[in-house]
Amino acid sequence: MSRVHTDFKLTTAEDSERVGPGDDVTLHCHLSPKTSAVVMTIRWFKGTECIYLYKNGQVTERSGYEGRVGLTVPELEGGNVSLRLRDFRRSDVGRYRCQVIHGEQKEEAAVGLEVTSGKGSVTTVHVNIHLSNNNN
Repeated sequence: MSRVHTDFKLTTAEDSERVGPGDDVTLHCHLSPKTSAVVMTIRWFKGTECIYLYKNGQVTERSGYEGRVGLTVPELEGGNVSLRLRDFRRSDVGRYRCQVIHGEQKEEAAVGLEVTSGKGSVTTVHVNIHLSNNNN
């Protein structure tokens, strides 16, 4: 039986936005073609640590990120698995990885949150995109 209809890739958008301490940042990641992610397992990592897990409608957030990270659940239907990061802190700068698993397919996309310049309390955060797809 063909499983072509469930095949998907992760796409991201390179972005640059000005944020200050306490602002919100979005790490963009979408399924392509648009596929509902409601029944998929979605993990977001910072470095090697899983900071957010969505599985079977249940959410687990890593200590230190509770209430600060999340997906827009209604948008999962359209394949939007972007991570919202609230209350930006300098410690949030680093490499993030989105992992989406559906059945035997696993896709990953890496996103880097980098500070490119800062004047006063305003910082320009550059979201760098590094795609790496792993088909298992």
